[in-house]
Amino acid sequence: MTLPRLSNLEMRIMEALWTGGALSVRDIQQAFPAKKRPAYSTVLTMVRRLEAKKALRLVRKIGPAFIYEAVTPRDAARRRLIDEFLAVFGGETQPIVAHLIEAGKFTLDDVREAEKHLREISKRSKAS
Repeated sequence: MTLPRLSNLEMRIMEALWTGGALSVRDIQQAFPAKKRPAYSTVLTMVRRLEAKKALRLVRKIGPAFIYEAVTPRDAARRRLIDEFLAVFGGETQPIVAHLIEAGKFTLDDVREAEKHLREISKRSKAS
């Protein structure tokens, strides 16, 4: 399955679906913080675009409300976004990690978790 390219707003709409399950357009709109909530018509337009991209699908109609659910898995969408972002840096991770550390968004706990994850991957590749 080819993963669709998603904009920031599309990712936020998908996040509402990944978190909340099957939702109406109104429910998706209400999932946004009040200060940053897009208009209903904007969410509806984006949902239709996501449906055309096959990132989500219509699952049922309840009265006048159409209920949608995510088709694209969260992890796959995030991986694609990260891969696209890394491509901007020529695939180099060091500038990104350095920035995260300097911004205080990458902690020693994150380093420990990353080391643990790398060890698990290493064990799996040695077992194969």
